Amino acid sequence: MRRTRALWAACLMLLAAPAAAAEPTTVFAAASLKNALDEAGKAFTAESGVPVRASYAASSALARQIEQGAPADLFASADLEWMDYLAARKLIRPGTRVNLLGNRLVVVAPKDATVAEAAFTPEWFARALGPDGRLATGEVNSVPIGKYAKAAFETLGLWAQVQPRLAQADNVRAALALVSRGEAPLGVVYESDAKSDPGVRVVGVFPADSHPPVIYPFAVTAEAKGEGGQRFLAYLRSKAARRFFEAQGFTVIGEGASQ
Repeated sequence: MRRTRALWAACLMLLAAPAAAAEPTTVFAAASLKNALDEAGKAFTAESGVPVRASYAASSALARQIEQGAPADLFASADLEWMDYLAARKLIRPGTRVNLLGNRLVVVAPKDATVAEAAFTPEWFARALGPDGRLATGEVNSVPIGKYAKAAFETLGLWAQVQPRLAQADNVRAALALVSRGEAPLGVVYESDAKSDPGVRVVGVFPADSHPPVIYPFAVTAEAKGEGGQRFLAYLRSKAARRFFEAQGFTVIGEGASQ
């Protein structure tokens, strides 16, 4: 009898013990993805029990951190080149890469600015910037938004005019903040970023053929721990996650578009 009671007591203790917490998955993602991924991460955690930790910055900075051994399970870039950079160094897991999202390149101004709709002419930018104003965007040699902006201005024959007026930020959200705070009269950001900040308004959309397509590739890293990164990526590619991206102004172009 005593042995039976002891066995029952042990069973009750096991049932009462809290379940071991799931190992968090760590995502390194382009700054422009913050709002959408934060919401998607909450929904994924509620469904799976797997916590999501996200680090947001310029894709260039994050790719270099992964190269240096930073513990990321999933990488989401705002352009193809930085994902290619990691792939060439065998730092993403083969077979997991997917081009999931698209975006548009826009010109923004402070919400109360009286600037007219962008005409993408030298005259318009001269008027909109004024004698001393700066145009905020990302660093043009490494940060994806800056690279897209440079390509667009070159295609439109405006690069020589705007280059001396640039305020080059570490990432797209930093550039957005300069405009939202009124520290720059214009900025070039993604449409999704403009939608995330009520302090700005879109005054122009760059012609699609003026720059390479804005594409966001996602991939599990080669050094990912456990299956959290793979599971979160599968969720992001599902129909359930599509609403989070579209609500922020992204276009779903990968497998999530048809699931």
